Amino acid sequence: MRRLIGFTCGGESLAATLDEGHGSTGLIIVSGGNEIRSGAHRGMAMLAHRLAATGTPVFRYDRRGVGDSTGDNRGFLGAKPDLIAAATAFRSAAPHLTRLIGFGNCDAATTLALFGRSAAIDRIIVANPWVVEPIDDLPPAAAIRARYRTALRDPATWRRALLGSISFRKLIRGLQRIYASQPELLTTRVLTELARWHTNAAVILARGDATAIAFAAAAGAIVPAETIDTESHSFTGPAGAALETALRRNLA
Repeated sequence: MRRLIGFTCGGESLAATLDEGHGSTGLIIVSGGNEIRSGAHRGMAMLAHRLAATGTPVFRYDRRGVGDSTGDNRGFLGAKPDLIAAATAFRSAAPHLTRLIGFGNCDAATTLALFGRSAAIDRIIVANPWVVEPIDDLPPAAAIRARYRTALRDPATWRRALLGSISFRKLIRGLQRIYASQPELLTTRVLTELARWHTNAAVILARGDATAIAFAAAAGAIVPAETIDTESHSFTGPAGAALETALRRNLA
């Protein structure tokens, strides 16, 4: 059964959806960016329905200033109070829960890594964690390097260069990003917090996604990760089934 739930955070009214299940382990899904709780192409809503059908209660919510929730959107680094309030509301709506697991993609994964313990979440599953301090509109440096390596091995790239169809201005900007020195304060914070979770954190990466490439470059072998063979940041298409399988394994 699916039901709508309202709760408060900082004097604002937040909206949530609970897909009920009989299991004692619940999943709270945190939305990334400005995405509403149903997810891209209703992906999170459909995932919640399938998980609940096999016994896992799933709670999704819109943080302040997003979707059906009131207030100002304070971004993923300002979403700690929202996460704490949502976890409290989930436990209140499903009092049979004994264990709470959080799942988030991109900057929602970062929110969970940084603030999940404050919400008394027992375990986190983070996909494509965002670890790059935003400085311009280019992809992360690690992603640019990976794409350049692939492109330079492709004969079609050299044909395009000879025909003048490659933007050399964009090329130069990309090279500047690769070699520019920049503080990676967020990277340090996220990796430090993930280490504190020990075995209670699972990382899932989309192999060809720029955000995932940046995380993998920063984490190296320090943080083990499961990789899904897709370029889709939101795990659309066949990658969705692989993501669901990974989630179910980590919910067990």
